[in-house]
Amino acid sequence: QVQLVESGGGLVQAGGSLRLSCAASGRTFSRDIMGWFRQAPGKEREFVAGISGSGGRTYYSDSVKGRFTISRDNAKNTLYLQMTSLKPEDTAVYVCAARTGATITTATARYDYWGQGTQVTVSS
Repeated sequence: QVQLVESGGGLVQAGGSLRLSCAASGRTFSRDIMGWFRQAPGKEREFVAGISGSGGRTYYSDSVKGRFTISRDNAKNTLYLQMTSLKPEDTAVYVCAARTGATITTATARYDYWGQGTQVTVSS
């Protein structure tokens, strides 16, 4: 059974930093494309960042490029999202997702497995 469990969310002031983690089990983690998505109240889920199975390729949404860094530790089956220079508009539930294949995609429908999410709140 595939499980993705996020942690590391919380309340932070604008300009601050947080590191999210996503622990994966039930699959061969290193074969999966992994992604971080977020969903704010009343808004659709949106792509934040993606990473290839080896970690050698990454892709970011324009809204977080230069502020967030996605990474993975395949030995620990864990995905990370380092978030810096946080803004109130980054407030959302952050969810990790996994998909088979070789392409990083921003499309939510292309991801096969999802975690439950962790809340990130940025105060102004």
